Amino acid sequence: MLSHLGPQFPPDEHPELLVGLARPDDAAVYAIDDQRALVQTLDFFAPLVDDPHQFGAIAAANAMSDVYAMGGRVLFALNIAAFPENLPPDVIADVLRGGADKVREAGAVIAGGHTIIDEEPKYGLAVTGEVARHLIRTTGGAQPGDTIILTKEIGTGVLIGANQQGAVSDDHWNAAVAQMMTLNRDAAEAASDPDLAQGIHAIADVTGFGLAGHLHEMAELSNAAIEIDLGAAPALGGLAEAVAAGFGSGGQSRNRDYYGARLTVDAQRELTTFEEALLFDPQTSGGLLIAAGIIEAPHLIHELQRRGVIATPVARVIEPADAGHLSVQAPEKPRV
Repeated sequence: MLSHLGPQFPPDEHPELLVGLARPDDAAVYAIDDQRALVQTLDFFAPLVDDPHQFGAIAAANAMSDVYAMGGRVLFALNIAAFPENLPPDVIADVLRGGADKVREAGAVIAGGHTIIDEEPKYGLAVTGEVARHLIRTTGGAQPGDTIILTKEIGTGVLIGANQQGAVSDDHWNAAVAQMMTLNRDAAEAASDPDLAQGIHAIADVTGFGLAGHLHEMAELSNAAIEIDLGAAPALGGLAEAVAAGFGSGGQSRNRDYYGARLTVDAQRELTTFEEALLFDPQTSGGLLIAAGIIEAPHLIHELQRRGVIATPVARVIEPADAGHLSVQAPEKPRV
């Protein structure tokens, strides 16, 4: 949708805008001098969990993730909120406190914001960060031979729907909430390590388009093709049970309809519903996809794990015989 605004802001008239309307990415990047750039993003949504403090923390972590996906660090944020008139003040305070706690954990500060009255609660952040210009990473830039590493597990979309029907165990739900509340800061800092940064070619965070959608964006913007190892894709506990019970989401169906036409499955069988969830389930506050060179990838995995971050190689970049295309290597034995 925003691409229609491009003609109003020609790139040659705004050379300081290093990442903007010209191509889709996780955040805007604006140069402030020869060494540094600002990173700006905005995200908000309606409650996905019942606990107001957790809702605020998840929404904040999700919004700040776009700064980390550009290789930056968060400086400050502004609250964006909508609440019904009859919502108890202590509930509103808990939502805002959850967001503030997560921003403080990021080493940043809430500097203000804006609230309106609306029938459905909504909360999120406008986030400002900074990045050294030589460390800017975009969704494009992946190179043939790169390993693509995912830093969280998959399944939040399905589990959110299943939990609303009371169909997820407490242990599995608590683990999913903990993951959604986890900042991608440590993963971004590992990718910016001076010994590794030169071999980190592209980063994206996994959100509403699911694993397949965000890998398709990376392939298309990198003028490359990507091969997904579906047998390696990590799943949250409880995902298999929720899928078997028939839970999914509208977002998953839309992702399957759109991105399913842009991939081929290298298997002599149909994908299972569980495997389709791994590919197409929309994620809330998902992990980063980091494309690392053949030399740097094993060192990055080690550094991520040293920091306590999940580090799963889920795909590799191949020569662009069909740029933007995804191929899926499915295991011979179907997953669930």
